[in-house]
Amino acid sequence: MTIPYGRQTISEADVQAVADVLRSDFLTQGPVVPAFESAIANYCGARHALAVNSATSALHIACLALKVGIGDVVWTTPITFVASANCAVYCGADVDFVDIDPATYNMSVERLEEKLIQAEVAGKLPKVVIPVHLCGQPCEMEAIHALSQKYGFSIIEDASHAIGGRYKGEPIGNCRYSDITVFSFHPVKIITTGEGGMVLTNDVKLASHMERLRSHGITRDPSQMTKTPDGPWYYQQIELGFNYRMTDIQAALGLSQLKNLDKFVARRHVLADSYNELLKDCAVTTPWQHKDGYSGLHLYVIRLHLDPIKVRHREVFERLRVAGIGVNLHYIPVYRQPFYERRGYNPDDFPAAEKYYSEAISLPMYPELTESQQKEIVHRLITPIGHQTLF
Repeated sequence: MTIPYGRQTISEADVQAVADVLRSDFLTQGPVVPAFESAIANYCGARHALAVNSATSALHIACLALKVGIGDVVWTTPITFVASANCAVYCGADVDFVDIDPATYNMSVERLEEKLIQAEVAGKLPKVVIPVHLCGQPCEMEAIHALSQKYGFSIIEDASHAIGGRYKGEPIGNCRYSDITVFSFHPVKIITTGEGGMVLTNDVKLASHMERLRSHGITRDPSQMTKTPDGPWYYQQIELGFNYRMTDIQAALGLSQLKNLDKFVARRHVLADSYNELLKDCAVTTPWQHKDGYSGLHLYVIRLHLDPIKVRHREVFERLRVAGIGVNLHYIPVYRQPFYERRGYNPDDFPAAEKYYSEAISLPMYPELTESQQKEIVHRLITPIGHQTLF
């Protein structure tokens, strides 16, 4: 038996939605992309939503729209996928990290404030801070926003894991406490467009800028042009942009998937409750949920209590993989990657992230996972190695 750590859920309605576009006059930029954008904006309560070909692209144009460039510094969490940091490097900026909260695994507000106080004294405050809603659990955005008002930085919410979640009773993605929010629609995420992403904002100028950036820096809007159009065919490249557009084929899948978003998230919560019950007497820490948040539960991460069980982290991971259980580790601290190691980060500056990395394992989590599969996963997790009792 092989159980992946995550997988997409595709219905016949999803297949039909894509087939309808394939039989239509538009495969790339047709009517379905704006329909998908409008549906996401309405679901989240944001004024503007722009579909792109990946969340990485979304992060990139978000940084560019906020004028991140050479000489600027962007801060994010070390426990995230590398794209959360790379987007700043693409713009020529430097990157630094804020240690995580040991309970939520998100960016620690306390460590953020401490670092901001030090940075203000040194004259090196960040241009942008990118909190990441790890596993789908929202960061403490109200507190981070308050710090942004005091210290003058912009906020990009990396909500790649979090569509369908809520913060203080409101949908993640409404940008109440941020300038821009980013979603991912990769196949292992909560809903999928194959590859794809979305940027949301309540600022019309940011939205207009990101719309140009996703399509070569080109506009057909006469109000943005430097001279009167030569004719109805006319367009202008205002700046250097990219081909980051989403296709109608992808948007059709996303629009269909969106209809089941709340159901997918509710099912993930049922599975999380089941895991919590199955693991309640085991030597692991199960996910803790902050009272202000309703997680999208993209991931279910446990932390092993290694001292009591006297077994190495890697040994447990490999044993589960050999048994066909597709566990994973989200994530290797970004500063440990060779590209970032060369920039001179000191792991001792991030003790909570280091401890997390030494203990964390992501168990399979997706809507079609069954209770019997969960029992098998937990059985394999607690099975003794040789004569060693694990839990």
